[in-house]
Amino acid sequence: MQNMSGGKTALGLDTNVGALLCYLPVCLISLIYSIIVIVTEKENKFMRFHAFQSLLLTVIYIVLMIGVSLVGGIIVAAVSETLGALVSLLSFVVVIAFLAAMIYGCIKGYQGQKFKFPIVGDLAEKWA
Repeated sequence: MQNMSGGKTALGLDTNVGALLCYLPVCLISLIYSIIVIVTEKENKFMRFHAFQSLLLTVIYIVLMIGVSLVGGIIVAAVSETLGALVSLLSFVVVIAFLAAMIYGCIKGYQGQKFKFPIVGDLAEKWA
């Protein structure tokens, strides 16, 4: 959407590198760095937007995985292992979709663009 890179973060990183780190799905870097950005960045709306959007995506992912796991466990225990395998496939799709969204966020953040994901993008913009 908009190219807003330039300047430095409160931690001294370039804003495009900081935005990339907000989405980096490796060893909880995205979660930890997004929380740090929200706490330390008070004026940089670009960084706060990416931090909030990343956190919202992560929360949605966690909620979906808990829901799919519970439904899968109930289906396996009560109904059928075949349906349980289908739920496992759904779990795999959720993981792949989350990783794809986070990688896309990394790319857009590093390019200095403020790309809004559906639903969470509007919330992140409002909270930033």
